[in-house]
Amino acid sequence: MSDPKVALVTGANKGIGLEIARQLGERGYAVLLGARDEVRGKEAAAALAARGLDAAALQLDVTDPASAERAARQAEERFGRLDVLVNNAGITGDYFGPPSGATARQLQEVYATNVFGVLTVTNAVLPLLRRSAAGRIVNLSSNVGSLALNADLDGEFAAYNQVAYQSSKTALNALTLAYAKELRETGIKVNSANPGFTATDMNGHRGHQSVEQGAVVAVRLAVLGPDGPTGTSQDEHGPVAW
Repeated sequence: MSDPKVALVTGANKGIGLEIARQLGERGYAVLLGARDEVRGKEAAAALAARGLDAAALQLDVTDPASAERAARQAEERFGRLDVLVNNAGITGDYFGPPSGATARQLQEVYATNVFGVLTVTNAVLPLLRRSAAGRIVNLSSNVGSLALNADLDGEFAAYNQVAYQSSKTALNALTLAYAKELRETGIKVNSANPGFTATDMNGHRGHQSVEQGAVVAVRLAVLGPDGPTGTSQDEHGPVAW
């Protein structure tokens, strides 16, 4: 029997991240649950293992380069490679007012996880992804990061103007494109997944979708076949304009 494909999901001890790990585990992947809180990560992995899934926890603070390098070494020691990286960890920050009232510190706090953390983790594990026959990187973004959708003054986001969170997802989309360009000839596919307004701790469970629904697009992009796209932003309906 061949070795299972291996997936690392950041921020995977709860919410969409845990559900992505579960759905990949149900597809036969060995899943590594990255979690800043080691205890909560182990509890989440144990819950998946109790369902018969191949799951283990990695202590991983995406804002700490040393933590990312340590997690990469642990993944290498256990499996020797990675087939999928899902950059799910993200925060909204604590500022929700207009751009004119924001401070640089408030944006830096959000970018540290949503943008810089993605670059840190991706670079730490990229050598392992290069060893995969079909590496996949999925960045959890949001339709609120789409410049095209936000520029539509008659669209669904016309009244939505959360500068820290929105701009961090726009920047994350730029990272998606940059990595897709760099890795295009390697076979590693890089895409942004926009889960939609999903009920999680991040929004006080006000979202109208379940985590099961929210995880679908990320899982779809994680298991893309050789003819699948790279350098795209997608939601449940397909490609989303940048």
